[in-house]
Amino acid sequence: MGKGLDGLLDFLDCPRMHWRKIRTTNAVERAFREVRQRTKSMSCFQNKASVDRIIYGIVSHLNATWKEKPLLEFTH
Repeated sequence: MGKGLDGLLDFLDCPRMHWRKIRTTNAVERAFREVRQRTKSMSCFQNKASVDRIIYGIVSHLNATWKEKPLLEFTH
């Protein structure tokens, strides 16, 4: 159970204000978490098309946001 635990807790070495952003480095996990967070507050949808539009809007916004942010590892 403790195998690899140190790697999972590396984000604790960074300043606390960055923890929320770097807890996971997996962009897909972060995108799913963002979709869950934003759709959870809506609680119900009229039909499948309305869900598709909302999820498309969220993912499109994330894509535009990530496109403008340089990856620190690759900018040196």
